Formats: sequence, structure tokens, C-alpha cells
Amino acid sequence: MDISNSSRGQVSVTLSGDRTYTLEITGKAIAEIVATRHVIPKGTQINIAFLGNESHEQRINAAKVIRDSGFEPVPIISSRRLRSEHDRDLLLSALVAEAAPQRFILVGGDPSEAAGPYNDSIDLLKSNILEKYSIRNVGIAGYPEGHPKIDEPALWRALKWKFEFLQKAGCSVEITTQFGFDAQATIRWIRQLRDEGIGAPVRIGLPGPADAGKLLRYAKQFGVVTSAAIIRRYGLSLANLMRKSVADRYWADLNAMLSDHDLGAVHFHLYPFGGMLESAVWINDQLYNKRKTPD
Repeated sequence: MDISNSSRGQVSVTLSGDRTYTLEITGKAIAEIVATRHVIPKGTQINIAFLGNESHEQRINAAKVIRDSGFEPVPIISSRRLRSEHDRDLLLSALVAEAAPQRFILVGGDPSEAAGPYNDSIDLLKSNILEKYSIRNVGIAGYPEGHPKIDEPALWRALKWKFEFLQKAGCSVEITTQFGFDAQATIRWIRQLRDEGIGAPVRIGLPGPADAGKLLRYAKQFGVVTSAAIIRRYGLSLANLMRKSVADRYWADLNAMLSDHDLGAVHFHLYPFGGMLESAVWINDQLYNKRKTPD
């Protein structure tokens, strides 16, 4: 990464090398990208969350703002939130016209019941979405610490099916994991992925710097398991809600373990729970300055 000063308080960032990162934003929070664009490396992929309380118009606008700001928009398409094939086509055609995304991430989504014809991302892939919109780069989700509603064998079956389907379709595949706190579980999961013959690049989901109370709320919302040992390790204590060392400690654990294993292409995806600016500055600091992290 090259960082050069352009003015006081402003930096121009160019990312290079094997360890890259992506970010995530919602349609409602898209102004944070504009405000933070001076610290985010040009060309960074920024995922656009597919929330139930946002409209297609907000998602399309977010993609356009990301593109206009010099970054790569990566829309997340929640299969179960799509109301119909027509609804799907309205969204995809507008995204392509307004922002020309080079990658889409296809997920099932949070709703317990589908709003339309797609029960999961497999159903969406079986439709003509890849051919109709000339999609050649696809992201899928991984769950190193499990999923609150899907058992582990089913998760692996689905992941292998999607990987094989996309390979046969001539698409590049990248796997982005849910954020978590258990570095050992993440490394074991990537090792199993490689043992299954899946060599796709993996982006490990990182919780950005945020107070422990906020991280616990997000963990509960996304079904992330926080064991007593993990809570002790990372200071996720209700008695110490303002502690912000979680990101540093998890980063140190992950990198120590990654250096001990040959796991192929592994990068990072940052969930900016504590705000985009603080998160971007933090990850730049880790990747560029290689700041000493706590034991």
C-alpha cells in the first residue's frame, strides 16, 4: 500500500500486495463513503447490503455513488427478498445501467419466508440471472462459525453446489465469510474448504473497531456464537461495553494463524460497525503500518 499526504488531514491511498480488503455499506449510510473516500484505496470493492427496510432506489443510488467515488460497487442480492422475476429484473437492469458492477454477491437473506419465487441463492442461480446480465464474477457467503438456522452439513452441500455450478458457468468465485470472533474456527473452516477442493479466494469477515456493546448486538442479530472463552479473550463484557480492543486482538490472532498455514488466497472483508472512517483508518493502519497488536 502506498500512502501519500495530499493535504493536512487528507491522504491518498493505493492498495497493493497479497492482502487486500473490501468494505460494506448500506443505502442509508452511503454518505459515509463520500466523506471517507480520501482514506479508502481507489478501486476498493464496497459491498452494498440488501436490507429489508431499504428500497431498490437506495441500493441503485448507493452503487452509483460508489462508482462515482472511484470504487467498485458490489451489490448483495438477497434471494428471499426479491418479490418476483420482474422485481429481480428491475433491480439488476438498473444496477447494470447506472453503475456497471463487475461482481455480485448472491445470498439467501434473513427472511424466514421468501417474498417471491427464490427460496435461496441456489434458486436464484438456477434462473437465467448469469446469462441475462452477463455476470462473470460472483461472490457467495461462508459461515466459519455456523449459521443459526442452517445445519453444518447443509451449509457445506450448498457451498459446494454453488462453487461447482459457477465454475461450470465460467464465473470467477469469491467467498466472503460472516464476521466472527473465533480465529481458530475460521482457520479450521478455510482448511476444510481447501480439503474439499475449493480453491476460491476467501475474504475473512472482520468486525471493525467498535465498542463491545455494539459488537454483542450485531453478534446476536447475525447469529454469531460468542462462547465464554471468546468473550474473555476479546473483552466482550457487559461490564466493559466501551472497550475497543476486539478488532486489534482478533486481527493479531488471525494473522498469527494465517502465517502458520498455507491456505491459498485469503483477504479481508471489513464490517464497519464503529463507522466507516474509523474502520478504514484502522484497516489501513494494520495493513500498511503493521502496528504492533496486543497479546
